[in-house]
Amino acid sequence: MELAKLSNGEIVAIDTGQFSLDKLAVKIKKAGLAARVRAENCSMHNMNFPDASFDIIWAEGSMNVIGFEKGLKEWRRLLKTGGFLVVHDDLGNFKQKRRQISQSGYELINHFMLSYDIWWNEYYAPLDKKFNEVRAKLTGDRRTMALLDDDQREIDMFKRDHKRYRSVFLIMRKN
Repeated sequence: MELAKLSNGEIVAIDTGQFSLDKLAVKIKKAGLAARVRAENCSMHNMNFPDASFDIIWAEGSMNVIGFEKGLKEWRRLLKTGGFLVVHDDLGNFKQKRRQISQSGYELINHFMLSYDIWWNEYYAPLDKKFNEVRAKLTGDRRTMALLDDDQREIDMFKRDHKRYRSVFLIMRKN
């Protein structure tokens, strides 16, 4: 939604979760963006878009579904020459990823790291606060509490080992 608000281009959002796509479709319509934005049930393992379909591919924490190197290679055909691939990925194997970028026919334009503070302040702290509010309201709902407990474990793991959650945005251009 933010990309749609920042640009005048057409946007295709993909996911395999129909429930999430349906929720997104409602948001798209409510925002008045239905003429430019569509939500499509599509797997990253089988993106059947024509070659050179996109000026930009934005992969927000999702490239790990198919793997970094495989994503670089498979998505390259989907980009127009000079098109951009923007990937938010974990920081692990950063030197290897830089090599894979150039070997896969991209130029690394820029990159920036997301710090612990950004992860905590922008994601985990608000999530933790929301979970506590829900817990206070729904104390007798065991099913909801079990779901919250699963997600709470991730927050607790972040607090213990936040170095594991380092990530990087990579901005690449197809040669």
